[in-house]
Amino acid sequence: MLKRKSLLIISALILMLSVLVSACGGANNATNSKTSTNTPAETEAPAPTEAPVAEYRSFDTTKGAVQIPVKPLRIVTDYYGGELLSVGANVVGVEPSAFDNPFIAEQLKDAADVGAPINVEKVLELKPDLIVVMYDESYESLSKIAPTLYLPYGTASDIYESVRLFGDIVGDKEKAEQFITAYDQKAKEGRERLKGIVDENTTVGIFELTDKGEIWMFGENSGRSGQAVYNALGLKIPDSIKKQVDANGGFFQLSKEALPEYAADYMFMTVYDPEKKGEAIKQLTDLAVWKGLDAVKNNQYFENDFDTFYRYDPLAISGQVDLIVDMLIARADENKK
Repeated sequence: MLKRKSLLIISALILMLSVLVSACGGANNATNSKTSTNTPAETEAPAPTEAPVAEYRSFDTTKGAVQIPVKPLRIVTDYYGGELLSVGANVVGVEPSAFDNPFIAEQLKDAADVGAPINVEKVLELKPDLIVVMYDESYESLSKIAPTLYLPYGTASDIYESVRLFGDIVGDKEKAEQFITAYDQKAKEGRERLKGIVDENTTVGIFELTDKGEIWMFGENSGRSGQAVYNALGLKIPDSIKKQVDANGGFFQLSKEALPEYAADYMFMTVYDPEKKGEAIKQLTDLAVWKGLDAVKNNQYFENDFDTFYRYDPLAISGQVDLIVDMLIARADENKK
């Protein structure tokens, strides 16, 4: 009887021990399951990657200081497409005539036409982080979309000031200096190519004829290839022209009868004729006063495409250097025959 009681006690102890072991195992399994679930509150999960916060800096304008991105990524402009592209900016929107600029058209193939005057709704759709405008009609509305810089015409006086200004704006002064170095080298090579072709005392006049028959003359820094002709290639501006352009802000209008007073050995004429009628240029070239000009008689008159030579952004000026040199060399070869 005692033996049987002992067996019962031992069996009970074994049963209790089994229950305890099972309970401990269940607790361990629960702990392991909890660890593998890795809920955020119970584990040290890595911090989520955050989008970088854009850095801003102050930029002084005629409208006061503006906080602009240190490195703008999406820029909308009206008339500064070429200036921005010359320093590697991402131009996502620009005024319509920029697409006719042969020097930047390819770089603008993915950009949007924002209208002229600039259309605020179109700009809003482009989500720019910087806007740069020459005209300020919609400045207040644009400023509500993104930091907006108003840079009126004439803010930069030449290609060097322009490139450095926009290199500063886009946060890449080094690229601006690289552009200038390349431009100076191109100008030097152009001058070398013209040695023996154009004498250093030879004069060059830059003219424009409008579809209304108006004649304008331009100096060193007013577009129509002036910077390429006079500054980069060092060709000479007649004293009579220089006096007038300096006194009238870089360009002036003259009558057809006054053409001989502003004659030059070479004449470059851009023709503004948007409807391609050809009437104004025919009326001019039929005049006796025109036919009597030395540049015309000596076959040293050049009629130039408006879209190509009207432009004065850095990329256009750089391209015009090559075009002018090629034109002068080709004409000299032609005149030798």
